[in-house]
Amino acid sequence: MIELTKVSKWYGDFQVLSECSTTVARGDVVVVCGPSGSGKSTLIKTVNGLEPFQQGEIRVDGISVGAAQTDLPALRSKIGMVFQNFELFPHLSVRRNLTLAQVKVLGRSEMEATERGLKYLDRVGLLAHQDKYPSQLSGGQQQRVAIARALAMDPIAMLFDEPTSALDPEMIGEVLDVMVGLAQEGMTMMVVTHEMGFARKVADRIVFMDQGRIVEDTPKDEFFSTPRSRRAKEFLARIIH
Repeated sequence: MIELTKVSKWYGDFQVLSECSTTVARGDVVVVCGPSGSGKSTLIKTVNGLEPFQQGEIRVDGISVGAAQTDLPALRSKIGMVFQNFELFPHLSVRRNLTLAQVKVLGRSEMEATERGLKYLDRVGLLAHQDKYPSQLSGGQQQRVAIARALAMDPIAMLFDEPTSALDPEMIGEVLDVMVGLAQEGMTMMVVTHEMGFARKVADRIVFMDQGRIVEDTPKDEFFSTPRSRRAKEFLARIIH
């Protein structure tokens, strides 16, 4: 579903990604972790073209992300993206947040968009809040709305960029519960997170990054039991403690 081959990226003279290669098969959950500044968020944003890259190739469902002829807006409409800070439209109700992209990007009718939006709002347990505005919701509720909005676009894969990092500890669980449910239903997911409990529960593989490089790309059980690199051992010791 997602294939990265020797992807490199620079900001001026500073290299943020160095020959990163990995794959995500259909239905797999891959967790990307590592210390702050290791390039995790940059990597995941290159997958749908939110961050351009200078070398290598990325293919999503057979489509080359970096090719000049690729229709990036059309590609992005098929890849759900959930950010750290929700990115909801503050001046629109929850219901309108769910329907706007469906109508503008997918060309659905208001009726169809509303039906699908409310279906996924119910899926994340927030149907009763459809007429509220984002400011009237908690951070955890806003993130669940953001997930529902992404799901309403019928994505072939979901990307999560540290979806719980901006949340209070009490709200993290409600978002992770939704993500666990998606994983168990077979959604293809690439997740940047420090939530190692989530990774242990649902990840198929762990991609560990440090200084812009993929240091380890291993099955979950192997990563947690016998990490190969010294850097991964240090990271696990610190974060699990």
